[in-house]
Amino acid sequence: MTRVLRTEDFIATDEPVHGLQRLVARFGGHAYDPHRHETYAVGHTLSGAQAFRYRGSDRISVQDECMVIHPDEVHDGHAGVPDGFSYRMLYVEPWLVCRALGRDSLLPFVPGVVERDTELVALIDDAFADFPNPMEPLQADAFIADVAAQLSRRSDGAKPQRANALPVEKIATAREFLTEAFDQQVTSGDLERITGLDRFELSRAFRRLLGTSPHRYLLGRRLAHARSCMAAGEGLAEAAAASGFADQSHMTRHFRARFGITPGRFAALAGTGHS
Repeated sequence: MTRVLRTEDFIATDEPVHGLQRLVARFGGHAYDPHRHETYAVGHTLSGAQAFRYRGSDRISVQDECMVIHPDEVHDGHAGVPDGFSYRMLYVEPWLVCRALGRDSLLPFVPGVVERDTELVALIDDAFADFPNPMEPLQADAFIADVAAQLSRRSDGAKPQRANALPVEKIATAREFLTEAFDQQVTSGDLERITGLDRFELSRAFRRLLGTSPHRYLLGRRLAHARSCMAAGEGLAEAAAASGFADQSHMTRHFRARFGITPGRFAALAGTGHS
């Protein structure tokens, strides 16, 4: 866990617990370049106004409003008022949302990106009650179930779509393999061998169930590990090597595309100071 108390820009995160990660941050101006997550991002604006572009439109979340950003959707971020903004964000793995809603459910899509939702705000704030202390696994599971219920409540359909015809267990096998082999070179042939699915069938089913492609999911695991390494004080080159990237520049390109900031800026904001 990395936390820095400053009057200016800062980022504080914890380590993911059972598919749930927390972040609190403040920015006075530019925050993030266009990027995307392989997770749901569910946030609460604490102060000021957070402006961002999402799905072709300019959005703004002001104090006490909440945000829901779907996996693999490009967005950016900057202050919408001179005083900047601060916010809390929960990042939740889509696979766990599917499981929480029932294994034959597809991902709920929330069309109301920014809304004043007191139930969701209370849930997010409760998740930060003990931050930065680690969240217990049972506690994390409970929050994931609650977040899934809130996403379903606000989704664009009365009920989540059914996924009876999809190879759910085989996609679970692929996901687990990618999670464990993040620092290795994985090919489509590897996934075909362990699942028995054609690579294109696997890719289509993977996206329908997890909201992203197998390759982006693998990159997400590498980047999460690299960010943890930097938060623990490791240098950028060391973090890249430990996370399966060819070199530091390779990691930097993907890190910026994933998080909207460079690894060096993240390290500075998180207080480690490596460059």
